Amino acid sequence: MDKINIFFRNDCFGLASTWCRVPNRMTSEENASNTRSDRANQALTQTFPVVTVHGEGCRSRTVRPPSTYRTILHSRDLLESGQFSNGCDGGECAANRVKELNSRCKFLTWEVGFFRTNLFLNICGCSDLISIASIVVAKFLIVPLTSLTFTRSETRKSPHQLGDTKMSAKAIREATGKNLINKHLSGETAAVQCRFASVDPDTKFAELVANNPWLKTEKLVVKPDQLIKRRGKLGLIAVNKNLDEVQKWISERMNKDQEIGAATGKLRNFIIEPFVPHKENEEVYVCIYSHRHADTILFYHQGGVDVGDVDAKAVKLDVPIGETVDEATIANKLLGQVTAASKKAMITKFVHNLYKLYVDLYFTYLEINPLVVTEKEIYVLDLAAKLDATADFICKPMWGEIDYPPPFGRDAYPEEAYIADLDSKSGASLKLTILNKSGRIWTMVAGGGASVIYSDTICDLGGAQELANYGEYSGAPSEQQTYEYAKTILSLMTQEKHPQGKVLITGGGIANFTNVAATFRGIITALVEFQERLIEHKISIFVRRAGPNYQEGLRRMREVGQTLGIPLYVFGPETHMTAICGMALGTRPIPQENNVEFATANFLLPSGEKQPNKQSLGQKGGADSASAISCTRKIQGGDSAGVQTPMFTNKTKSIVWGMQTRAVQSMLDFDFVCSRSEPSVVAIIYPFTGDHKQKYYWGHKEILIPVYKKMNDAMTKHPEADVLVNFASLRSAYQSTVETMEFPQIRTIAIIAEGIPENQTRKLIKLANEKNVSIIGPATVGGVKPGCFKIGNTGGMMDNILHSKLYRPGSVAYVSRSGGMSNELNNIVSKSTDGVYEGVAIGGDRYPGTTFMDHIMRYQADENVKMIILLGEVGGVEEYEVCNALKNKIITKPLVAWCIGTCAGMFTSEVQFGHAGSCANSNQETATAKNEALKAAGAHVPNSFDYLGDVVQEVYISLVSQGAIVPAAEVPPPTVPMDYSWARELGLIRKPASFMTSICDERGQELIYAGMPISDVLQKNVGIGGVISLLWFQRCLPSYVCKFFEMCLMVTADHGPAVSGAHNTIVCARAGKDLVSSLVSGLLTIGDRFGGALDGAAKQFSEAYDTGMHPAEFVNHMRNKGQLIMGIGHRVKSINNPDQRVKIVKEFVMQNFPATPLLLYALEVEKLTTSKKPNLILNVDGVIACSFVDMLRNCGSFTSEEAQEYINIGAINSLFVLGRSIGFIGHYMDQKRLKQGLYRHPWDDISYVLPEQYNN
Repeated sequence: MDKINIFFRNDCFGLASTWCRVPNRMTSEENASNTRSDRANQALTQTFPVVTVHGEGCRSRTVRPPSTYRTILHSRDLLESGQFSNGCDGGECAANRVKELNSRCKFLTWEVGFFRTNLFLNICGCSDLISIASIVVAKFLIVPLTSLTFTRSETRKSPHQLGDTKMSAKAIREATGKNLINKHLSGETAAVQCRFASVDPDTKFAELVANNPWLKTEKLVVKPDQLIKRRGKLGLIAVNKNLDEVQKWISERMNKDQEIGAATGKLRNFIIEPFVPHKENEEVYVCIYSHRHADTILFYHQGGVDVGDVDAKAVKLDVPIGETVDEATIANKLLGQVTAASKKAMITKFVHNLYKLYVDLYFTYLEINPLVVTEKEIYVLDLAAKLDATADFICKPMWGEIDYPPPFGRDAYPEEAYIADLDSKSGASLKLTILNKSGRIWTMVAGGGASVIYSDTICDLGGAQELANYGEYSGAPSEQQTYEYAKTILSLMTQEKHPQGKVLITGGGIANFTNVAATFRGIITALVEFQERLIEHKISIFVRRAGPNYQEGLRRMREVGQTLGIPLYVFGPETHMTAICGMALGTRPIPQENNVEFATANFLLPSGEKQPNKQSLGQKGGADSASAISCTRKIQGGDSAGVQTPMFTNKTKSIVWGMQTRAVQSMLDFDFVCSRSEPSVVAIIYPFTGDHKQKYYWGHKEILIPVYKKMNDAMTKHPEADVLVNFASLRSAYQSTVETMEFPQIRTIAIIAEGIPENQTRKLIKLANEKNVSIIGPATVGGVKPGCFKIGNTGGMMDNILHSKLYRPGSVAYVSRSGGMSNELNNIVSKSTDGVYEGVAIGGDRYPGTTFMDHIMRYQADENVKMIILLGEVGGVEEYEVCNALKNKIITKPLVAWCIGTCAGMFTSEVQFGHAGSCANSNQETATAKNEALKAAGAHVPNSFDYLGDVVQEVYISLVSQGAIVPAAEVPPPTVPMDYSWARELGLIRKPASFMTSICDERGQELIYAGMPISDVLQKNVGIGGVISLLWFQRCLPSYVCKFFEMCLMVTADHGPAVSGAHNTIVCARAGKDLVSSLVSGLLTIGDRFGGALDGAAKQFSEAYDTGMHPAEFVNHMRNKGQLIMGIGHRVKSINNPDQRVKIVKEFVMQNFPATPLLLYALEVEKLTTSKKPNLILNVDGVIACSFVDMLRNCGSFTSEEAQEYINIGAINSLFVLGRSIGFIGHYMDQKRLKQGLYRHPWDDISYVLPEQYNN
């Protein structure tokens, strides 16, 4: 069945109102159109046998009209319109289909609803019926076809037709695929090298011809290279053309809009190839695609455009994972219809080598149609392929740089590339797909699963055509990363104005380990930066989030909302996850007050936990009994009513691979609050350090957990461990998991890493099946069994564990793909039932280690599980195994199920959702089809995710009323201390700091010098002097001051090797000491006698000047006291041999400083001292000291108190210390470069003065 969505614009609202019987919804103008609406209503109901109408404020109703199809279809307007979406011409085509329509119309159904002033219909039926239906609707509504939007979700018959469209498996251009074949296909085959030339808007044909001379000499084939299927049938291939004709053909289509199905996009990339003349019987079809347990090779001896249904025709050969296939098997199994022996041998060798290339280069899909096989050669004509992009770290040397084009109909935006680049450099997950740049509904959602649910809800509310983007951020991105992500979203939102304004939905589930406050800080920074543009574009923001430190994050968001000047609504876990979608789109009222549930601090004591809101999320009545009851039954280790051994018990012991201290402590805290007798983590494996012990907390008590370098040591010393939690990175997760399975004691492995290549995952699955090991993941947060065991960060922080009552078992077990959504399920289940018995997130990858059925069958066998919840997704077919089990009564317990991703069919181009497996490759894999199948099989399926909690509660209350569940009294959990670091993060405690600093902050994403980011320091070119002004004086000083600092450093850098500091440095260096020791030995000589005169000079001269002493009085005063005047005198220089350093500094200061009274005073003193002795000049120390004081007092940046304080604390001498350090380092390097040996002072330069011999 094909499916088409029709969205009618504003002028059709009267029709919706008429059908739905909604009172008080029409304006006077719309009432005037009732006649037209009634006529359209009658026409539609007469034309189609079943019209199901869904509208706001009314119940659905079904209309069964009389059988009067022929009259309407023979209408002149209809028959002469010629507007058939399947390409037929005029009334003749319609007339020819009338009889067929009469017999098949029962297969056509409608779903009708509206959002605000838009009417939308979903029509399901055969493609020819939909074509006619579209025209009937258009004609009888008297609405131009230009005001209709047709969104078609085409049927794809099998997964291999397009391969696995997901984050890991990405489609490549035909040119890229052929280039890989040219490079890596064995030369022993008869395959001819693929010659091709790629053309894009920037291509210069002269250069292209120069690089590919064959373009001028051969007949050519040209076609778009933009992931477009069935190009031949669409008329997008030109064959047997010369270069001029090809160039003209391309120019006519380059950057022109092309409509393919519902998608419209511009043609920008083309591929030109030599034309290969051949006969039709020389075309064959070859395809290789991957699935969970094998690779399948398809072969059909008749290929080409009209190959037809290859599923029914082609011969299949499955190659199990990890095995190879030989040429004999290929010939016998696949090539039975190939009669010519020579061709059979050629094809056999080609397919054998092609499959080897497929495996070695981590293809996930490779189709060649046609493959032309002549008498002596093989030509690859048309090719479609996908690579496992996550294998880039393995295959980069073989792949080179790969360009992954976007699906046709959706342009590649630079913003998408920017976020993809951020994602590639981060351990977190950042995704962005722009669907409609002009749309008014924008999302910024945390979590892969949550992001799909938000898109579902928006589309369910009629916002598909206005949904501007799909994206998600997860995996604990940093503040800077969320800032960059939010800034990108806001920049896109504010590029175009919308008459109704725009909305930003910043949603998310309950985080497991992401610090919500930290991520919100980045978002808030971006919001403040874009404040004016947000107001200009009339943007409203709706926020819903929960998880670690969410209270602080929501508080900050509310605070900034009061100053932004735009509507900003903030909600926490007390509000259903998707409720903000209805608020943003105007279908749900916005509550005036937000009843925030208990604060994080209250989890410290059991009595501090307030009772959560007893009304279930979205429920109406009867909730009190459901939320108040609980179950306190204990789970005994090893007990099971079923045949299978439980995966986790309260005696389960685990080993953690990776130094994940936070996750390990979280597991231990969970153990403690569950009243386990012993910790569940017995050892840690970390190959990058030696064996040691790591300190953790068990309640109030400190314990030591051993850390091992080698896995064998950990397994040998802890044979009781049967679970391994693998936090290894995507590069090492495969090898570490394989190594783990060498130890039979391990029965369960949880693989947390995302991005493991699919081939490696499939090998792990096969090995695990052979060794009877259960794998949870990859790409998972893990799972939880309340009262027993939790994997890593599952369940989030302790406040959420207590809030969701995960410290004791309930009666409900669930299995989900999404880790983030599993936490949301914990919340829903705790509010609607007596709690969770067990929950597992199998992971978002295409091939999870264990499937839904693996866990559901465990739940079925466990007598403690009374009901089961399944949260599936678009993509894959695992849910159909559950359907079959329900039909065959293998699953007998109540099953509540919902598959997210129902919005996928409403997009005009393919969208890859947050999880690697979240994309449908056939109608069977869509979320809508799965939900329908589950409902038909007997599962309890809600109308949408919004109502999941209601259905869960209804089933639960039914079980309680039947006596299947007996509620028990709630028992408070033990007190769990909070870590000091986290309590400080939450602002719950305070403690005097041991250190204080006011000049530098390295904690953020960027180093900050006294309030100036390091990027500004470099970009503004403040220089060393500017850095000194920031770090020494906490402010940006004028440029002439910075230049003065740099000049002082230069003139004080060195004064030769004879002075004490340089001498000491040289002696130390020659003694073989290191740089730091040698430098320190020189610096330690600086004092009153060497280099320390700057501070003394500043104090003496400034005190004399400030007290009003005449220079002569000052000189006489110092002489009478018997003290030297600091800064006056030099051993070598004199009035007749001036020091050039002094001259340069003095001239600069006199020219640039606004006032130099102290320097002028010192020069007057110099006149007096040099009149007595010519070498009593103002030296370098004196001129710098006096100039420094003048700077402090007259630059305008310091108060008189601050200036005096800097003089008193010795700031002036710091210039000499810093400057002379440059010279000392130079002397050290000079001695090392000269390779000078140990210094020994000569005897002849030592005067030995010994006491005379003692005489009695």
